[in-house]
Amino acid sequence: MQTTDTATTTAQSHLPQVQEPRNDGIPLDLSWVRAVQANTSAIERRAATLPGRRSVKKDYQAAWLCKAISLMDLTTLSGDDTTGRVRRLCAKARQPVRADLLKTLGMEGLTTGAVCVYHDMVETAVDALRGTSIPVAAVSTGFPAGLSPFHLRIAEIGESVAAGAEEIDIVISRRHVLQGNWQALYDEMAEMRAACGHAHVKAILATGELGSLRNVARASLVCMMAGADFIKTSTGKESVNATLPVTLTMIRAIRDYHDRTGLRVGYKPAGGISKAKDAITYLAMIKDELGDRWLQPDLFRFGASSLLGDIERQLEHHVTGSYSAGWRHAIG
Repeated sequence: MQTTDTATTTAQSHLPQVQEPRNDGIPLDLSWVRAVQANTSAIERRAATLPGRRSVKKDYQAAWLCKAISLMDLTTLSGDDTTGRVRRLCAKARQPVRADLLKTLGMEGLTTGAVCVYHDMVETAVDALRGTSIPVAAVSTGFPAGLSPFHLRIAEIGESVAAGAEEIDIVISRRHVLQGNWQALYDEMAEMRAACGHAHVKAILATGELGSLRNVARASLVCMMAGADFIKTSTGKESVNATLPVTLTMIRAIRDYHDRTGLRVGYKPAGGISKAKDAITYLAMIKDELGDRWLQPDLFRFGASSLLGDIERQLEHHVTGSYSAGWRHAIG
């Protein structure tokens, strides 16, 4: 993992970044979609080599962990969410690590990339984050199954945008992928993208329910053609969520789309990433496959809740030489 040129500045993504032209999409190209294949055994072999490679250490590790915090959609998506819990989550997004540790690390002002909540909590989150540049993301379109009537899913997007959400995480209809109905998926995604207006849209593929990596690759491409600003692995509610083979498949689709169109689309792995060392593995893959430009919050996010606690423990160990108990780093 080559980080020498990047580590000393990699954590500074809380500073203003140059924004890419938005992906407005392209006409559906079925010949391109049908030509997409996925060599599952090769993808799995490549993914299996990543966690075992030599990891970054010491100051470099601390820099990468701060980078991971700045790319995090700090999330609560539980049926028992309350306004108090969401306000505590937003306070944690504002101050994700103890102030004394950030000062020692030279990372004052570090925040998470966004806060992600259900629609009903959007106004609470917007109010709690007032005065910051931290956006609120809302899960929408009948999350997590995406099986409510289509007109209600479109209306839900509009309600969340009106409430102040700057990002909308939508779920696609998995049946379109499983049936190979790419036109229906494209039309659905395009209409959802239009309903989002100025808000950026993350298309959740629910990859654990798509049946094959080839379906993942094709669904990724169709959603990008229809104007998705991000493609996202999962809702976090499936039995299988973000994995390294799925990530490799999706980011290579992003690379191919960029090579053909010149448009950059973001990537968000969500669900199952709870350890600091796993976050570094994902960041290393992004750096290797897509390059440094994708290591910014406008093009990469972690969907996470418990990940922040483990990262904070690792940063405290880096500064003090001692590990603290996990309960000292609760986020809600």
